[in-house]
Amino acid sequence: MDDRNPYAPPKADLERMAVPVAVPALWNPGAAASWSLLFSPLFGAILHMKNWQAMGETQKAASARAWAIGIGVFFILLAIVSVVLPESKAIDSLSRFLGLGLLLTWYFASGKPQQAHVRAKFGENYPRRGWSKPLLLALLALIGYFLIAFVVVLVYGLLVGEA
Repeated sequence: MDDRNPYAPPKADLERMAVPVAVPALWNPGAAASWSLLFSPLFGAILHMKNWQAMGETQKAASARAWAIGIGVFFILLAIVSVVLPESKAIDSLSRFLGLGLLLTWYFASGKPQQAHVRAKFGENYPRRGWSKPLLLALLALIGYFLIAFVVVLVYGLLVGEA
């Protein structure tokens, strides 16, 4: 026979309750993806990698790191191609198309899944990391990229011009 009183208030089973998990401070993954429109998907991939690391998701962080490396290699190759090949509208259009394709591919394959994961796991209630440091670093990196590209074009032009 059951000894429980059916009219008694419910009691919590404290042994089966989950231990509260500390919520890490994260950059908003949607905002990181949006800033990638200005600073390239490399920016978003790096911030998403840092978010995955903060959440303890090492495999997903490694995937985001692979995206960041691949995007960086893409931009280096794009810079080399633009210096070595003669200027043409076809190459310019192709590089823009490939850049947009890379952005969209990164967003739907890596960026959007992190947004869904954070929303499902934490909702809107998680500590936010500040944007001043990553945005400043991204701006400095962009300026540095253009300065290096300018110097490479200048040196290449001098070397080719002498030959």
